[in-house]
Amino acid sequence: MSATVTFSVDSAQGPKDVSVVYRRGGSGDPVLLLHGIGHHHQAWDPVFGILAAERDVIAVDLPGFGASPALPDGFAYDLANFVPALNALCKALDIERPHVVGNSLGGLLALEMGREKLVRSVTALSPAGFWTRAEQRYAFGTLLAMHRGAKLLPLPAIERLSRSAVGRAALTSAIYARPGRRSPEAVVAETLALREATGFHATLAAGRGLRWIDDVDSVPVTIGWGTRDRLLLRRQGVRAKRAIPGARLIALRGCGHVPMNDDPALVSRVVLDASS
Repeated sequence: MSATVTFSVDSAQGPKDVSVVYRRGGSGDPVLLLHGIGHHHQAWDPVFGILAAERDVIAVDLPGFGASPALPDGFAYDLANFVPALNALCKALDIERPHVVGNSLGGLLALEMGREKLVRSVTALSPAGFWTRAEQRYAFGTLLAMHRGAKLLPLPAIERLSRSAVGRAALTSAIYARPGRRSPEAVVAETLALREATGFHATLAAGRGLRWIDDVDSVPVTIGWGTRDRLLLRRQGVRAKRAIPGARLIALRGCGHVPMNDDPALVSRVVLDASS
């Protein structure tokens, strides 16, 4: 079951309320799960139960994505606003310096939270920001095409496509190496989440020109990269290791850009090891 929490975040116009939808379960050390652009917290469903058997797991819909409302007017969808909002979320939920795990955009946010010393450890799965300009144009173009397709397809067509492995591949092969493993219901839900993401275009706009070049040496960092990632190519993981020399770089064999669905056991093991 999901819940909603509302908290205050400072802005140039004074304090503003931000609301976030989240799912929480389990007990133990807290682990905060952050999804990628256009996705929602259900991206973590394949690993949620495994992690919750040993950790206090909190999977969130980032502001402007999933069921979470957009950021207040005047807030840019950039690191300078996302990270303070996530820190305020942790305080509202009485979470003190969680382990943070992020995928894609969520991985970038996790690294920034680590750089700001807000977390105990960082696990970044195919994090954004380690691209060349050409690689960024390709990734953004692919995301825009997926978003446009989700907008154009009527719901009956999405439902019809999701019923077959071929149809699920047509909808999600850019992010999954094994799209046939995703359930029809999950594919419909995430296609609608992409279509209705109020923060999608603003987040892409904020990310143009962004490139991560800084070290994160204040907390342990694990970087996992799918060997079959078609969105952010695996060579970007080598750049991430160069930027963050102390990080542990793990090849997620057979996994695509969103590896939690492709190999839940592998991803769970990486997360549990990193948060131990």
